[in-house]
Amino acid sequence: MSEKTPDSVTHPVAASGIDLAPDLREALSRVRIVLVAPSHPGNIGAAARAMRVMGLSRLVLVQPQRFPDPEASARAAGADALLENATVCESLDEALKGCVLAFGCTARQRGVPLPELAPRAGAERLLAASADGDVALLFGRESSGLENSELQRCQSAVHIATQPEFGSLNLGAAVQLLCYELRLAALAALDQPETPASSDAVDRRSDPPATQDELEGFFVHLADTLDDIDFHKGRGSETVLARLRRLYLRADLDQREVRILRGILAETRRAAGRGQQSE
Repeated sequence: MSEKTPDSVTHPVAASGIDLAPDLREALSRVRIVLVAPSHPGNIGAAARAMRVMGLSRLVLVQPQRFPDPEASARAAGADALLENATVCESLDEALKGCVLAFGCTARQRGVPLPELAPRAGAERLLAASADGDVALLFGRESSGLENSELQRCQSAVHIATQPEFGSLNLGAAVQLLCYELRLAALAALDQPETPASSDAVDRRSDPPATQDELEGFFVHLADTLDDIDFHKGRGSETVLARLRRLYLRADLDQREVRILRGILAETRRAAGRGQQSE
């Protein structure tokens, strides 16, 4: 007995016999599922199977403890090609390179004050942003989830609301849930007729959105500049930098805006250097 897929059950166009597969693949092809430091190869395989069932194909692993591994292949249950094509990275910087948006998945409240989205809203926003480039959905370690420093790389947190007294969710199950929501979001987007963009939207995206690596370069430049001008006056810089990071991430900067801001920082450092020389 063949299994029914979500589009064949609920999607009216699919029910009419029209093949949605090419459009779905295109809609989901720019979504990276990023597993950060997974410790159990079986969970990697389960994640690959979840992705394959829902039509996603971009699996990225950051410092997996055991990969490749026979257990991952066994749990993938037919998604071997997805495992074989998985990208293994040594750092989160490498995993997010080129992405225009990154969300971190969490099953509990964390110490990083990020905008929080339900899985459905998060999936819809990721799919919408994928029109501008690759997007990423991050999943953390089985034992402790994403670290605060990793969540700070994200524009929003996707919070899976579980039972407070038993909130532990298996990594493979979390990936399955979010991949299902991504598939639903892609199917819904295919149903929507194209509407003319507002003039504000056209102006807003006259330049491509800044990528994760461009934003990180800006944040390093900002931190160095604040140190150069002694902005912190000996006080701890972490809180200020974290707030500034959240401010600029909310602004949804494009590439030209990042270049302008970095130009301001460069001139600030030059002016500070000239002031020190004249003293």
